[in-house]
Amino acid sequence: MNDRLKGTIWMCISALGMALMGATVKFIGSDISTFEKLFFRNLIGVVMLLFTMRGQNINIWGSSNRSRLFMVYRCITGLTGAVLYFYCINKLYLADSALLNKLSPFFVTIFATLFLKEKLKKHQIPILVVVLFGALLVIKPKFSFEMLPALAGFLSAIFAGGAYTLVRYLRTMEEPSTLVLWFSAFSMVGMIPPMLIQGFVVPNGIQLFYLILTGIFATIGQIGLAHAYKYALASEVSIYQYLSIIFSAIIGFMFWKEIPDTLSLVGGLIIIGAAIFNYRLSKK
Repeated sequence: MNDRLKGTIWMCISALGMALMGATVKFIGSDISTFEKLFFRNLIGVVMLLFTMRGQNINIWGSSNRSRLFMVYRCITGLTGAVLYFYCINKLYLADSALLNKLSPFFVTIFATLFLKEKLKKHQIPILVVVLFGALLVIKPKFSFEMLPALAGFLSAIFAGGAYTLVRYLRTMEEPSTLVLWFSAFSMVGMIPPMLIQGFVVPNGIQLFYLILTGIFATIGQIGLAHAYKYALASEVSIYQYLSIIFSAIIGFMFWKEIPDTLSLVGGLIIIGAAIFNYRLSKK
């Protein structure tokens, strides 16, 4: 099996994990705060990672001061994006929230150009404009508090794009498991103060079950993403992240009978179409 195929498989696993994570977050409901959901998600992640990394010769503390500094940056941007995304999931259709969050690869393109000095190809500029138009159809700006969840989803993509750019920068310095462990541990500790301030709610049996599933699926998604970028170039495998939108739409319809409105469907088709077009041109 070549590295490109490995990267593709890992990205598909990541997409499924993220879609299932979104579903379990929605199942938990609004009785449990976003901060508490994220705390449990990352607590489960830390336990899973430490268990699976046992006996492996992996340096979990980082290889250098420089890489540790950039892992902290990755943790801050990733956690901010996750908070915004969890808030968006609770307020919007699952497919809409997944669609907005999956604008992140386009922000990776922008950030990689600005900070990693990667060359922005001529065809990518009009594609970015088209994607922004598609995003506006999904967000449907109303200049009122009603658009806050959609705006949160859009901002989650910006922060996720920053986090994924840092993962790309760190991929030759640290093992994927180390990157995910740092993010999970940082997020777990970072959620404790706001969780306690807002008020810790003791979850009942079914809520605890979904909280555990959220952590398991999120960790699978993170590990899949890190391994995908380790084995293959982003231009080769990033398109498969969009499978999570399809998975989310199917799950949303099955469990909540969610059917996105016409503008969201058109915006989604524009964004996915632009992603496929960009992918094909990047391959050439």
